[in-house]
Amino acid sequence: QALFAEYAAELTDPEQRRLYEEEVAALERERGVEVRFVHPTAGYVLRTSQAGSRRCYLNVCSNPHVGLPKARAEPGGQRWTLPFSLAPGREELGRGGRRRMVYDVVFHPAALRLAGRSARFRRLLSDTALEAVERHCAVQLDRANAAVLRGAKYKGVPQAPVIRTPLPGGAPPPPDDSSPLPPF
Repeated sequence: QALFAEYAAELTDPEQRRLYEEEVAALERERGVEVRFVHPTAGYVLRTSQAGSRRCYLNVCSNPHVGLPKARAEPGGQRWTLPFSLAPGREELGRGGRRRMVYDVVFHPAALRLAGRSARFRRLLSDTALEAVERHCAVQLDRANAAVLRGAKYKGVPQAPVIRTPLPGGAPPPPDDSSPLPPF
């Protein structure tokens, strides 16, 4: 148990995390890939259910490494492009020891600023987050009863997904199973 406590303390130490991220970035650079860790900044939380019964939370967060939202004029309005980063869902314990699924959907900070000023844009951002989780995590969410949790900016323990970009002239990336990082 003492070893586990030491390991947990090491994981939460910002200096250890920085060293880990630098080492992973150096390893990936040798493989011809640039890696950027996307540390989510709290935004707001959507509460819904998964598969009809299991409680589920979507953290709608921000990070400047994610692409800017873009609008394109169309007849009758605008069409928005909302780039996002999505980490695989994680199971966490909630109050009373009940298990819940938590997903982080990360947008550019400008998208969250727009959502803070416009209820329609917030609905668009929330719908995009729900659709992203359903499509990329192969789950069915209860969209009709999804609601913004008042007073909550983030649920669970933050985790940093990564954005991988091939370096120009870099070595061709080997199969994903040789990467020290889990697939995202």
